[in-house]
Amino acid sequence: MENITITAATPEELRSGELGRKLRSYNYGFVGEYPAEQYIRLSARDGDGRLLGGLRSFVFLYWLNIEVLFVDADVRGLGLGSRLLAEAERQAIELGAKNATLTTFEWQAPAFYRKHGYEEFARIDDYAPGFYLAHMKKALVR
Repeated sequence: MENITITAATPEELRSGELGRKLRSYNYGFVGEYPAEQYIRLSARDGDGRLLGGLRSFVFLYWLNIEVLFVDADVRGLGLGSRLLAEAERQAIELGAKNATLTTFEWQAPAFYRKHGYEEFARIDDYAPGFYLAHMKKALVR
């Protein structure tokens, strides 16, 4: 293991996707072939084009992974978050997802996600000083 250097990945290395292909090839030996990561990106805008909220997620190994769901404070409670979540889940099911997962801080939206059928399966207390980070999941139904 001499003469091995560790450096930041170059833009070309990132564009090529070679590292991801190597990992997928390795994984296929255990779980068989599966589709590449598929993105679901949603934005909600008002009639004037103002961004009110959105959702950023991806489907990988038949799981919807929700990274970001945000709604501006002045339009919360009007159902926009629920609409974004439902649309992401609908698209994920079309892409073959069977389950969904996400993380949310204690001050963010654990109650919102519970209302939509998500259950907490793990928690990291004091992730941010004084606050927990909840890991949540949900079975998606056709």
